Amino acid sequence: MRSKAAKVALCGVVSAFSVVLMLMTGIVPIATIALPALAGCLTIAIVAETNVRYGFAVYCVVSVLAILLTPDREAILFYILFFGYYPTLYGLLMRIKRKPLRVLAKFGVFNLAMALETAMAVWVLQIPFSEMEVFGKWSIPILAVMLNVVFVLYDYSMNGLIVLYIRRLHPLVQKYIK
Repeated sequence: MRSKAAKVALCGVVSAFSVVLMLMTGIVPIATIALPALAGCLTIAIVAETNVRYGFAVYCVVSVLAILLTPDREAILFYILFFGYYPTLYGLLMRIKRKPLRVLAKFGVFNLAMALETAMAVWVLQIPFSEMEVFGKWSIPILAVMLNVVFVLYDYSMNGLIVLYIRRLHPLVQKYIK
């Protein structure tokens, strides 16, 4: 991408699409997790076409606008605490050469984000902790394991989305942006 104006314009378009997806959480309440994840995945284009700094800038802009406009507060937490920055952070984490350290870093980021999301949902959003106790006293460990399994799938899918973007969409975007 040649000009700074083109980079900023692309960031604006992706930010707008992300905010629209976050606004849709008020229309489609069952998509409290899916729509923030999809909104975050749009930053793959930003990182591929510009750099990581622009990716984090889009994350910040969408986070602020989501706080101001999005009706689903839990969706905002999911976006801000994990899905919004993870696609951008993914590229940085992939630079860790030793696979065990890279995997540990990814799981560390995810589990910290989920612990913060749970704590904020209970203390800030006043969601009763009893709603999370589906399996009795084993609820927290079972949910933690289930979330980590889903994270493995999400992380694997992130790699596939990046490859798909680079192979299929990157050449098209380059044609229109130059």
